[in-house]
Amino acid sequence: MRNTQIIDNLGAVCCYPGSWRFNLGAEVRAEGVFFRVWAPKRQYVEVVIEGETEQVFPLVSEAEGYFSGFVPRLTAGALYHYRLDGDRKYPDPCSRFQPSGPHGPSMVVDPFAFTWDDHNWLGVRLPGQVIYELHIGAFTPEGTFDAAIGQLPELRRIGITLIEVLPVAEFAGRWNWGYDGVDLYAPTRNYGDADAFRRFVNAAHLLGLGVILDVVYNHLGPDGNYLSTFSDDYFTDRYKTDWGTAINYDGVNSRPVREFCLRNACYWINEFHLDGLRLDATQNIYDQGPLHILAELSQRVRASAHPRTVILLAENEPQDLTCVTPLEQGGYGLDAMWNDDFHHTAHVALTNRREAYYTDYRGQAQEFISAIKRGFLYQGQRYHWQKQPRGSLVTTQPASAFVIFTQNHDQVANTLQGERLTAMTSSARYRALTALMLLSPNTPMLFMGQEFGASNPFLYFADHADATLATNVYKGRKEFLAQFPSYASVEAQAAIPNPADPAIFARSKLDFAERLTHAPLYLFHQDLLRLRREDPLIARQDRAQLDGAVLRPDALVVRFFGDENLADRLLVVNLGPDLEYIPAPEPLLAPIRHGWWHLQWSSEAPRYGGSGIVKPYGPEGWRIPGTSTMFLIGKKDV
Repeated sequence: MRNTQIIDNLGAVCCYPGSWRFNLGAEVRAEGVFFRVWAPKRQYVEVVIEGETEQVFPLVSEAEGYFSGFVPRLTAGALYHYRLDGDRKYPDPCSRFQPSGPHGPSMVVDPFAFTWDDHNWLGVRLPGQVIYELHIGAFTPEGTFDAAIGQLPELRRIGITLIEVLPVAEFAGRWNWGYDGVDLYAPTRNYGDADAFRRFVNAAHLLGLGVILDVVYNHLGPDGNYLSTFSDDYFTDRYKTDWGTAINYDGVNSRPVREFCLRNACYWINEFHLDGLRLDATQNIYDQGPLHILAELSQRVRASAHPRTVILLAENEPQDLTCVTPLEQGGYGLDAMWNDDFHHTAHVALTNRREAYYTDYRGQAQEFISAIKRGFLYQGQRYHWQKQPRGSLVTTQPASAFVIFTQNHDQVANTLQGERLTAMTSSARYRALTALMLLSPNTPMLFMGQEFGASNPFLYFADHADATLATNVYKGRKEFLAQFPSYASVEAQAAIPNPADPAIFARSKLDFAERLTHAPLYLFHQDLLRLRREDPLIARQDRAQLDGAVLRPDALVVRFFGDENLADRLLVVNLGPDLEYIPAPEPLLAPIRHGWWHLQWSSEAPRYGGSGIVKPYGPEGWRIPGTSTMFLIGKKDV
């Protein structure tokens, strides 16, 4: 198998936190600032210190196209450019901050001047995590890291354990999802100053919350990307991505390109104390070399974080389990993958719509049981939407390695008006399926606002000053949504919001007043997260110790098997009308030996806005209320 090579000598690039050195960009030292940049297509490079009068310092050429030099008496806060071959000035490809955006000067930042309070923080491990995906710009009205800090105690209180922040790398414009980042080392000035992200992570750790960052190593954005002015080897036309030119990880002169991204991953872990990364669209990270860039990233990041533990998640549309296969077995050694199969079947079950990439799902009980027990639904079968096989065989991977969700930033926005699921289905059906998700053994993820049933949409937004680019982005959005037949009509296409419209970004911001106006649903999520955390059998997250059965195409039962000290649990889900299951010839419904079933929790409790709780079983059999989920615990006869 591939990727059997293991790097033993990690050198000084990714080392223990106390001795971390970036070795690219601007490094503050006691006597001044050291600059280093990779620019192999240039004959000479100068660093230009901006001010009332420019100060110009030539850099010395090194091997392999690097240039470096020391500027004495320079301090953090200084603004600078690189002048290439005596011609134009450009920002630093490894800038730590761009106070005027990607087209302006870079700023010298001293990351070690920040005072951290999380000295006892040991990192995070995947089991037991509840992930919360958020976009900093739309999470609060202010749209800043500092404003987001104010919401962290409430997230921790309701049972969130791990924050997943959408990409924050500097981008052109005032609002953007973040996947158009162009300065991969610079947190965008739109969310705060150079230390704002550090303050956010520091505050989260003090509350016991982990933080991971969504990073994009498959392409860069179209506006403000100056990498090709330094080298022609950053990108390659040998591979195609859906968003732009692919990054060169395996072609001519690719080693410095690999280092650019590997150091970036280590940079976020070291200089921002992050607890891991979510790797965007890994299917478009191409590498045919002996050690795949993702395998090398996994090694380097973990060594860099040591002794802290970190989590590495992958988005991978083909659902290739190479991502979570151990390094020694030829895999990439990541911890978990997003499970789109679960989302897609849940979407169909809740909306009854099977268009576009939902075509190959029925939203039926069998699919939910299979996703809970076996991870992915497609493990090599033909996928008719793509006219090819999809997925790979799941074997010993733990349940926690499959991140499941009913909403995320992509899927909410991939509707005509950015509708959330609560606007597309009944309240009872939504609660029933959410309970199944949050009590399954997989790792659950909530999208910001989902916990209180946010009524505002989450739309695709992107601010581009270039009118032609903005027009093309809008056109591309329409073409993408046209894969859904119901969104392809002339009327529907005209109704698609323009990503450049300021109102679109404003409409996507959360309204925390809905925590009160939607209090029953907010309480529902809190109680479920508490049950997930406190019930010892659910908390095991052991897919080998459960089984499921179909009671009807829209109803199922999942039994969690205990032991002599811990009674079995039962999860009964009915997404359809009332089910009279009399008699009940399903062994999983049988009571425990010398015992009976105690109804512990119901999604139809009046406190959640439900229609009331009824006992679902009796001597004759089961009468299961429609659109409900019930959690039962085995009790011994006294």
